[in-house]
Amino acid sequence: MTQQPSSNLAAQRADAQRTNPATAQEPARLARETTPENPWPLSLLSTKIESYVARMTEVWVEAQVVQVNRRSGMSFLTLRDVSSEVSLRAAMYRRDLVASEQAMGSEVTDGLRVVAHGRPTFWTRGGSLQLQLDEVRAVGTGDLLARIEQLRRTLAAEGLLAPERKRPLPFLPRTVGLVCGRDAKAKDDVVVNARLRWPELPFEIREVAVQGVHAVSQVTAAIKELDADPLVDVIVVARGGGAVEDLLPFSDEGLVRAAAACRTPLVSAIGHETDRPVLDDVADYRASTPTDAARRIVPDLAQETLGLDQARSRIRAVLATRLDEEQTRLDHLRDRPVMADPTVIVREQEAELGRTRERMRRALSGTLDLATAELRAHRAQLTALSPQGVLDRGYAILRKPGVGVVTSADELTKGDLIEGVLAQGRLVAQVMGTTKPTANPETSS
Repeated sequence: MTQQPSSNLAAQRADAQRTNPATAQEPARLARETTPENPWPLSLLSTKIESYVARMTEVWVEAQVVQVNRRSGMSFLTLRDVSSEVSLRAAMYRRDLVASEQAMGSEVTDGLRVVAHGRPTFWTRGGSLQLQLDEVRAVGTGDLLARIEQLRRTLAAEGLLAPERKRPLPFLPRTVGLVCGRDAKAKDDVVVNARLRWPELPFEIREVAVQGVHAVSQVTAAIKELDADPLVDVIVVARGGGAVEDLLPFSDEGLVRAAAACRTPLVSAIGHETDRPVLDDVADYRASTPTDAARRIVPDLAQETLGLDQARSRIRAVLATRLDEEQTRLDHLRDRPVMADPTVIVREQEAELGRTRERMRRALSGTLDLATAELRAHRAQLTALSPQGVLDRGYAILRKPGVGVVTSADELTKGDLIEGVLAQGRLVAQVMGTTKPTANPETSS
């Protein structure tokens, strides 16, 4: 696609300035001023867009060449962003393309990662945006490796490469998710070698592009799909060896971050031992080759069976030794005299019980005798101090109604009735007279 001649653009501008045929009035000056009653003609909108895009400056962009269509005077390219599905058409004069290829020393081919210089243009007749390029440069391997190292440092600063965040692989996964190329040898390396170790191991296989412009999006989508499967316990991303450019998708930031966000343990088996894409650092386990991944994700059934047999033999030996020891102890117990006459224990305990009973009887008898003696003494003391004892010796207690016990002749007058409490019975008497108490000589002195 070429830019429209200036005469055509001038004609379109003149058309836009004429009266709007739909409304028979002047078109709105600004887009926000348009209404259903006074819309813009489509040609005017295209002219406005073309004018806006034309004010943009020249720009350098980085992209991957998806398709190259060479023609006699003009070549057309489709560029795609290296980390997304965003794409844009570009046009380039053949002389500029040839000059760029001569400077690079190689042709511009599909899948090449480039930086390109040009100006955005808008083709009004087709209503499409494109880049008018004048120079293309291939991204060198050194630049790519430098960017990969920068990405690795960024991820490390975020903690995505830390060993403590790596999850252990399951001992025996229920299902293995495998992301690999279509009809790739890496697929057979993983599946065949894994099933040699554990026959009939279930696989969920996603065959995708593992290099080129579609590799990042397809591998990322496959990882997310397998991660969402509840039966998949481990995911293996496998690819055979290749040049640095071939392995670039596995150092793409979008793919690497998708792998870091994966909840299922992930194994990276990319290339050979010397290859190290960023996916190796983010994965929970890095396998040097797809075959190494097969050995890591499942145990060896033969070795496990041998280990079980050996463990079973050790358990049998330990049990036999323990049984022999317990039998020996039982034999020693049987050889004891008490086992020959078990009543010996009963008789000894019976004799000890009799002795204990006798000691308890003597102790109880002595305690009772002592308590009886103390009781007698207390009874005699109480009898001596009891008022009844005083009465029994011939004394009496005199009481006056309303007064109580009479203790002094001053409390009585002639004619008072008094009650006498005797040792046996009571009496009632009348006071015939009283005498004053005489002072105690000892007290008066």
